[in-house]
Amino acid sequence: MTVSVGKKVPDFSAEATGGPFRLKGVDGTLVLYFYPKDNTPGCTTETAAFGAAHPEFRAAGAAVFGISRDSLRSHEGFKSKLDIPFELISDPDEAVCALFDVMKMKNMYGKQVRGVERSTFVIGADRTLLREWRGVKVPGHVDEVLQFVRSL
Repeated sequence: MTVSVGKKVPDFSAEATGGPFRLKGVDGTLVLYFYPKDNTPGCTTETAAFGAAHPEFRAAGAAVFGISRDSLRSHEGFKSKLDIPFELISDPDEAVCALFDVMKMKNMYGKQVRGVERSTFVIGADRTLLREWRGVKVPGHVDEVLQFVRSL
């Protein structure tokens, strides 16, 4: 089963910086963004942008979580390096990636590789998927997500 806009997102859990994450444990709106890899240029830019806008997301009643296949150890270093004010979820077995259908074949240096398609999901307090962005381009994306969250 994969998620779709207008439908309830099934409860899931995963390891995260700061302790275990469980969807059912999040109060209010959740912004969940999937990114390919810690410490890479696009992912660093995107994560830093979500970090800079974090107070505005909180003011709008939304929690932000980033998620990738990286280990908790990698996430801890990435979070510390960028001074990120929110938690990062580790999904090495791709269970959450599968639920959100973000694993895709991509071209990297002329080779086909399987990886995470940069995607963002906004989940309402009632656990309904309200909006999704797939194949995200980093510039301006965080502002677009924040504008949507503020409109709720």
